[in-house]
Amino acid sequence: MKVEINPMTRLEGHGKITIIMDENGNFADAYFQTVEFRGYEKFLAGLPIEEVPRTVSTICGVCRGVHHTAATKASDGVYGVEPTETAKKIRELFLNAHYVEDHAVILYALGLPDFVVGPEADPAERNLIGLVRRVGVDIAKEILKKRKCAVKIFELLGGKPIHPVAGLPGGWSKKIEENERQEIEKLAKELVELGQITLQIFEDVILKNEKYMELVTGDLYRTVLNYMGTVDDSERINYYDGVQKIVDTRGNEIGRFRGKEYLEYIAERVIPWSYMKFPYLKQLGWNDIRDGEGTSIYSVGPLPRLNVSEGMNTPLAQEHYEKMFEVLGEKPAHYILSFHWARAIELLNAAERVLELAQDESITNSDVRAELGEVTGEGVGILEAPRGTLIHHYKTDDRGIVEEANLIVATTHNNAAINLAIRNAAKKFVKNGEIDEKILNYVEMAFRPYDLCLACATHTLPGRMPIEIEVYDSEGMLYRRLRNF
Repeated sequence: MKVEINPMTRLEGHGKITIIMDENGNFADAYFQTVEFRGYEKFLAGLPIEEVPRTVSTICGVCRGVHHTAATKASDGVYGVEPTETAKKIRELFLNAHYVEDHAVILYALGLPDFVVGPEADPAERNLIGLVRRVGVDIAKEILKKRKCAVKIFELLGGKPIHPVAGLPGGWSKKIEENERQEIEKLAKELVELGQITLQIFEDVILKNEKYMELVTGDLYRTVLNYMGTVDDSERINYYDGVQKIVDTRGNEIGRFRGKEYLEYIAERVIPWSYMKFPYLKQLGWNDIRDGEGTSIYSVGPLPRLNVSEGMNTPLAQEHYEKMFEVLGEKPAHYILSFHWARAIELLNAAERVLELAQDESITNSDVRAELGEVTGEGVGILEAPRGTLIHHYKTDDRGIVEEANLIVATTHNNAAINLAIRNAAKKFVKNGEIDEKILNYVEMAFRPYDLCLACATHTLPGRMPIEIEVYDSEGMLYRRLRNF
C-alpha cells in the first residue's frame, strides 16, 4: 500500500511524498520525489559569461538575487579580476536585503502557520491568511510594510524588484548616491524592527508553548547529520564571502574549502526516482541515505550555518544565537524544526548588517568596478543563499563564452537530508493504516524547515565538470560511476 502527498504544500516548486506501508498499514518506507525538470545548466552554454548573472536570476522569482550574485562572483573568476572594496560592499548590502525579504516570506507564509495557526488546524486556515487572523491585521500590515522596505533596497541596487541586472564582472553597474545611501539607512532601521518583531512572535508563539517546544526539542524531528556553512576569518557567520566549513555530527571540523576546491569535498549521486541529484561528502564515501555518526550526508541552511559558526557578526542577533543554543542544549543542534528559529535570527542579523553597510559612507565611492583581466576560462562563485550554500561553476572559451556549467543549490545539498527527515517523521506517525490530513501534515512539517525551492534544484544536468557521479538502479546496486562525462 502507498499514500502520496501530491502536490506537497507550502513550498516553491512541485514535488511529492510517497509513503509505503506494509500489509498491516504500518510504515515501511518513504520518499521525497522531485517531479519537475528545468535544465538551466544546458541552455547556459553559449552565453557570454557577463550575460549569465542576468539569465540565472530567472531561475526563480524568489531566489533571483542569490543566483545573480553567485554568477557575478563566478564571472570575476572567468575574467581574472578582483572586485573593488566598494563593489563588494554593494554586493553584500544587496544580498543581505534579499535575505530579509526572503526569510520573512518563508517564515510567515510557509513555516509559521504550522505553529501560529496550529499543526492540526483546518488546512483552509493553516496558511498565511489564517496566520494574519491570529496575529492581527495591524501587526500583519506592519510586517508587510517593513518587508517591502527590503524589496525597495533590492530594487534600488539591483535595478529591478524581481530579476536584477546590476551585477557585472569585476563589480557593479551603478554607484550609490548619497541620497540613496540615506534612504537605504532609513529603510534598514525598519528592517531591524522587522527582525525584532519576528523573534518576539517566535518567542510568544513557540518558545512559551510547552507542546510546541516538545516538537522542537524532541526526537520526532531530530536528524543527526554533518553540516556545512560559510564563516569569515573570525569564524563568524558570513553570507557573501568567506570559507566553506564542514563539521561532523559532533561538531568537529572535517573540512573547509574555497572556490574550485569544492570538487575535493562534494560528490553527487544520481538515483532513478528523482530529478534531483544527491550530494554527499566525498571523503566519507556514499553510505546510503542514513543519519547518525559516520554518515556522509550533510545539510546546509540557517541551522547548519549557526552550527558551524562561532557566532553572528551583529550584536542583537548574537544575543539570540546564544539563547537558541542554550535552550536547545547542544551544538551542533540536530533538531530540524529549529531551522525556523535560526531563520528568524538570520533575518535580524541580515537587517543589522544592512544598516551597518548603509551607515558606511564609503559605500558611495565611485570605484564600483575594477578593470577586467585576461579571460581565464573558469570561475566559481560561492555564497550563502537563504536556503544554504550555493555554488555556481562555469567554464568558458577564450572569449568568455560559456561551454560548461555546474550549479549546486541549497535544496540539492539538502536532498538526502530532506528524504531522511520525511522518512523519520512518517515512521513515527504512520501506524495501523490510520492516515488522515493531520498525520500527513505532521509528515510535511519535516520538509518545511529546509525551505525547499525545487525551481532552483531541478534544472541541473551532468555537465563536463570534473565531478564524480554514481548511478544506482532501483535495487540500490551501483551500475555506473561517471567522471568527466
